[in-house]
Amino acid sequence: MNLRPLFFLFPLLLLGSGSLAAAPDADEAGLIRINATIQTYSPAQPWERNNPSRRRGLGAVLNDLRILTTAEMVADTTYLELESADGTRNTPAKVVAVDYEANLALVSPVDPAQCAWIKDIKPLQTNGPVDIDEQIDIWQLEDNGNALRTVGTVRSVDLLSSFVEGHFFLSYEVKASMQGSSSSYTLPATRNGKLAGILTSYDSKDQICDVLAPEIIAIFLQDVADGNYTGFPSLGVATVLTEDPYFRAFLGLNDEQGGLYVSRILPGSGADESGLQEKDVILAIDGNPLDRRGYYLDQRYGRLFWTNLITGRKKVGDSITLDIIRDGEAKSLTAVLQRRVEPLIPSHIHDQPPAYLIKGGLVFQDLSQQYLQAFGKEWQTRAPLNLLDALRNPEDYEEGRNRLVFLSRVVATPATIGYDQIASLIVTEVNGRPVKDMNSLAEAFQHPVDGLHTIKIDDIPYVLYLDATLSDAVDQQLLQSGLPALQRLPE
Repeated sequence: MNLRPLFFLFPLLLLGSGSLAAAPDADEAGLIRINATIQTYSPAQPWERNNPSRRRGLGAVLNDLRILTTAEMVADTTYLELESADGTRNTPAKVVAVDYEANLALVSPVDPAQCAWIKDIKPLQTNGPVDIDEQIDIWQLEDNGNALRTVGTVRSVDLLSSFVEGHFFLSYEVKASMQGSSSSYTLPATRNGKLAGILTSYDSKDQICDVLAPEIIAIFLQDVADGNYTGFPSLGVATVLTEDPYFRAFLGLNDEQGGLYVSRILPGSGADESGLQEKDVILAIDGNPLDRRGYYLDQRYGRLFWTNLITGRKKVGDSITLDIIRDGEAKSLTAVLQRRVEPLIPSHIHDQPPAYLIKGGLVFQDLSQQYLQAFGKEWQTRAPLNLLDALRNPEDYEEGRNRLVFLSRVVATPATIGYDQIASLIVTEVNGRPVKDMNSLAEAFQHPVDGLHTIKIDDIPYVLYLDATLSDAVDQQLLQSGLPALQRLPE
């Protein structure tokens, strides 16, 4: 599965298999500009916001004044605006539904009565699947409002992760040479005048676009239709490939069988409730045999990874059949798919301020993948090893916890003398009380023992001590020096 960066600029490229073609008026093409002001929180100082910045992209106008765009376009926005192609009209907008894992969002005007001009834009109808080697049109807008259409060819289909890492959805890889444009952050793609996808990234060197497939868009829009967005389903398992011949012999698999070994089942998931067990081998899903690497043969697209049978075909509440082998015996199970179980370490925390707590200069936070990604492009090797281990092996840390609380940094104060070099350590207990989340941490600090706060962590020096009276005095000094609050706890 190939990942490409999302933050991109389009250079002026007019060569290659893609080509610019005569385009209709932007209103006829169903295009609208989207402007967003974003402001994220500082990972190192979660009580502070970073400087605001702007995003500018395109949306696909659908029926009923709904506009489809990417989740990345609306993530962490403080203000959202719709703008006409020629830039002469605009109106505030709101997010109707967003799915950060699939990288899709639906927005609409805040006041429909004040945006008659949007009704003049021809709404796009959704399209069906596009075959490999078919052509699609990718849309941009010039500064003067003219629509630009680039014709590209679908070269392959795969499951790609486009915004939140680790979540893969059906996408087209399209060969096309894109032109520089002021609204190139997120772009609609059409076929025969109907919406065929949303462009999520562009590799200017290879001239390859990643376009989220219409099947994923259709599931998203169906879920939004009742006004209560649920999200894409998950089976709730971790699996291991069965390529190793010795492992296969141990499992009792013959040469004709593929299969995935179930290494973990998330409590409360559809897999858990179906009766699936660890050490089972999944041979087929809904009658689609899985090979030794977890791929199945899709009738339209060829070999695809098994998760597409869940995210690309099903909704929450749908059922699937699982053909398995357990201790050498073939069985068939039925699983009712559910929304992905909230993990110990969230993959993202967009649109919500991060939780934190400061005591005497010790800064505590909830661990998230988004926090680890703040260590830069090479975060998977640069972030603290113990926190990376927790991300990769959450089952080793889940017992007794709802979230993983860690000591992120130490501010030098009279209460933290000798602790100034300590950082990135997982908290297990405070004042004899287990720490299962930020709320339990805050409660534990209300109960010092013999005038001391005792904080147990998972590495050297293993136990920290804070004088309760001194740390309370330091807390007041921090507030007086400009700290907005000593804590922000989840509701």
